[in-house]
Amino acid sequence: QVQLVQSGGGLVPAGGSLRLSCAASGRTFSSYAMGWFRQGPGKEREFVAGISRGGSMTGYIDSVKGRFTISRDDAKNTVYLQMNSLKPDDTAVYYCAAGRGPIYNKYATSFASWGQGTQVTVSS
Repeated sequence: QVQLVQSGGGLVPAGGSLRLSCAASGRTFSSYAMGWFRQGPGKEREFVAGISRGGSMTGYIDSVKGRFTISRDDAKNTVYLQMNSLKPDDTAVYYCAAGRGPIYNKYATSFASWGQGTQVTVSS
């Protein structure tokens, strides 16, 4: 079982930046993939970014490519989501998630544990 605690988020004007952090405990952090999802107002939860065990593979939803960067620090048991050039459409509750194995995909069912969620609001 993995416990995930998120930090970061908040209110930022369009064009601004934020960094989300997610600290893990429990299972050996370096053994599994990590991901970030988000759920906007009135929308379904969607995959945003994923990173494989070891960090050799990353992937993003098309709408955030070139603006968001997922990274991991296995020494700190932490995964990050750096968000630049934020847009009002990025407004959502963001969740980190721990994968069931070393590789991620975009499906929530492939993730075993979830963070508590953090609100990101981008003003126009």
